[in-house]
Amino acid sequence: MENRLVAIIEIGSTGIRLLVAQMQSGKSRQRDNWKPMDSAGRPVALGRDVFNSGELSRETLLDCLSVLQNFKELLESWDIAAGDVHVIATSALRVARNRDIFIDRIRQETGFSLSLVDGVEENRLLYLAVRFALKQDLPLFWRANSMILDIGGGSTEVMLLRRGQMVAAHSIKLGTIIVDQRIRHRAGPGLFNETHLKEAIRDTTHTLNADMDLSYVRIFVVAGSDARLAADHAGKELNERCRVIARDDFTAFAEKIKNYNAEECVQKLGISYLEAEGFIPGILLIKLFLEQTGAVQVVVPLVSIREGYLIDLALGVDSEQQEEFYSQIVASAVNLGRKFHFDEAHARHVAALCMTLFDALVKEHGMDRHQRMMLETAAILHDIGAFIKSSGHNRHGQYIVSNSEIFGLPRDELDIIANVIHYHRGRMPTQADIEYISLEREERIIVLKMASILRVADALDRGHSQQLKKLSVERREETVALHAKGAYDISQELVALEEKADYFQAVFGYKVVLS
Repeated sequence: MENRLVAIIEIGSTGIRLLVAQMQSGKSRQRDNWKPMDSAGRPVALGRDVFNSGELSRETLLDCLSVLQNFKELLESWDIAAGDVHVIATSALRVARNRDIFIDRIRQETGFSLSLVDGVEENRLLYLAVRFALKQDLPLFWRANSMILDIGGGSTEVMLLRRGQMVAAHSIKLGTIIVDQRIRHRAGPGLFNETHLKEAIRDTTHTLNADMDLSYVRIFVVAGSDARLAADHAGKELNERCRVIARDDFTAFAEKIKNYNAEECVQKLGISYLEAEGFIPGILLIKLFLEQTGAVQVVVPLVSIREGYLIDLALGVDSEQQEEFYSQIVASAVNLGRKFHFDEAHARHVAALCMTLFDALVKEHGMDRHQRMMLETAAILHDIGAFIKSSGHNRHGQYIVSNSEIFGLPRDELDIIANVIHYHRGRMPTQADIEYISLEREERIIVLKMASILRVADALDRGHSQQLKKLSVERREETVALHAKGAYDISQELVALEEKADYFQAVFGYKVVLS
């Protein structure tokens, strides 16, 4: 396979940015299997429109179309195949009321097919990019608590990691443009009061501290153009794709520029007026988040979700990186369970039994590796609803998961997992179950398959004692025989299996027996 060129166009809150890269052949799939060839960016006021009025103005739409037409001409000079041009949009377009009209106009006038990236996907792509930029040059990232922050115009993406394992990921509706508008509304044009920023992040930091005590964060990673500009003025090089700023140096820089107006930012920092409008709020938001942590430096990767998208393309779906990513999703689910005081030993044991059944019955269920991870996540969280009330905890668990964020899982997959949790006990779904029938047909089938496996695994630990540690699975003509090795009292498990295995038989046609 020959080298091919790929283009990523990102439509953000403050501008449209292009990255052209060459995907290199002759190398195994890895995150550096590409090299940048060209880049461009143009400021556009999408966020200012959307966060003021809720929709894009005609003028901004025309500005976007003009920029995209220019980028299209640039890409034609590179001779990039249409299928290798990826156009993505983030928070501003996600919330615009007239986004569908905007997307259709882009397709009609440029031929570009635009994909909306939700907050969870932004987190995933940013995580890939940050890992790529850090390389192995910051070993403390894997040994200490870390926080990854990306403050955009319309949202702030936050990831918390404990010794390299994902604790939580949040997409928060707090961005530089939104903050700037709140301050102007409350304090008057031209005035800036740091107190308003502290109020803006107070609820956010309360939520984050519930996931992990921020005072124990030692690695503070900040992506985005505001942080990169600060690194240019106050930082030093860690490697060619990463800078570091000492905590005191960053604080001094923030104090120095916090009283600049937009004109002074343009003149003294060399940025556009549109970028200047959100620059001061961005820097001070970083400062206020930094003050909540125990980090001694600010780590600034010179990457964005565009690089994350390229890395995703380079890695493919069968890479070691994908396996590591799945482990981060499961780690995030475990930490969600801890937040609701779940029985972790039982949850992990049931998840392990689910994986044993899944792997032994691949021909019967036909699900893939990604769905295996989803089942493991559902098994980890199947009893989380007991935090609310033991009676009906399956329904409570469905509610908790449906209204939570798990790193790496988009909303449609969370909905599937929540439904699996609902049906891990009790009756089978009916046409009266709105959350179930609102799923696509294929998704409903996946729920039935996963729930039937989870019900069997949960029955095998009815006493929450984790007795059945060694289980083998034998598929016979009409039965699935489960063989438990060792001398155990399995009377509770036999009764539970009798109650819950009928679901498995209805879905797969096999009776489950335990010996």
